[in-house]
Amino acid sequence: MSEHAAGAAAPRSFLFLNASSRSDGNSEQLARLAAEASLPAGAEQRWLRLSEHPLPPFEDRRHSDDGGFRAPSGHERTLLDATLAATDLVFVAPVYWYSLPTSAKLYLDHWSAWLRVPGADFRARLSGGTIWAVTALATEPDKADPLIATLRLCADYMGMRWGGALLGNGTRPGDVLNDERALVAAKSFFAG
Repeated sequence: MSEHAAGAAAPRSFLFLNASSRSDGNSEQLARLAAEASLPAGAEQRWLRLSEHPLPPFEDRRHSDDGGFRAPSGHERTLLDATLAATDLVFVAPVYWYSLPTSAKLYLDHWSAWLRVPGADFRARLSGGTIWAVTALATEPDKADPLIATLRLCADYMGMRWGGALLGNGTRPGDVLNDERALVAAKSFFAG
């Protein structure tokens, strides 16, 4: 995360990584409500739909003969730069088969390369930041445990804080707006 002058509190910068395959789905609707109601005063926000920034399949080049990972370009560069500019990463991701959607998992796979990009200082710059999850699912809340565990473990590995998970219930678009518990939780989600 970006360095700040001693004593000066810079505004927080939230990067919302929308991993849904559906535009304006339940996870996104819930995340937008939470952002509107509970982002800290002065916080910046940027929303990126991962499907609009497709990444190539991840290739593990740690032990290759040609020197390994290179500086990213294109969509990968956009995502790396946005990630490094953020203080808070918010995964807006419905539960797909008990875990993250493919686009979010692929984004995390690319972290393995970004950790090794010369000059990126990826781990050091993310350290101290916060990872959050906003997710919708159509079953019991404990079915989101694998998705939550993945993100918590990533936060731990990177020296980041775990902000928490905001869970909503819904199948069809808009169903989450009928989940009163989720709507109440959204009002203070990012304030905690």
